[in-house]
Parts: sequence; C-alpha cells; structure tokens
Amino acid sequence: MVYFDVKPLGELIKEFYEQHRGLDYIDEVKAVNSWPKVVGPFIASHTIDLSVKNHVLFVRVDSDALRNELSYSKSLLLKNLNEIVGKELLNEIVLN
Repeated sequence: MVYFDVKPLGELIKEFYEQHRGLDYIDEVKAVNSWPKVVGPFIASHTIDLSVKNHVLFVRVDSDALRNELSYSKSLLLKNLNEIVGKELLNEIVLN
C-alpha cells in the first residue's frame, strides 16, 4: 500500500514558489500589491510600474514633482510596506 504525504494546498503553493521563484517571492508580490494602500489612490494612479529585485523596490511614476515628493518619504514607505509584509523584506526604494 502506498501512502502519500497530504498537505494543505496553501502549503504546496508556498513550497512551489520557494523552489521556483525564491523564498521571498510571495512577500514581494504582497508588497507590490500593498503599494496603493500605503501611498493612497492619488499616488497609486500616477505609479506606472513597480517591481522588486534583491530587496529593492523599483517605482516608476509619471511626474518629476511626485518623484521628488516621494523621495522625502522613502523611509516611511519602507517601514509601512515591511509592516504589511510582516518582515524586513525591502531595504531600499529606487524612484524612476
């Protein structure tokens, strides 16, 4: 008789991403998806692209003035995004 190791679907999905995308992939997606909640609808609507690589959040916005304003809030944005993720995932924000 063959016995299978039965695991919850959520655990299997997490294992899949850990093996194929890295340990932090799910948290990176959570951080990117949390951007509108952290910055609000106005800034979110002017955000063109978000991505995470090597614990750095890359943010493209459509306004030089907005980019300048966001540069003053980097540490607060990092703190709030890391709080939502539940760990120190991001250590820098690069604004483009």
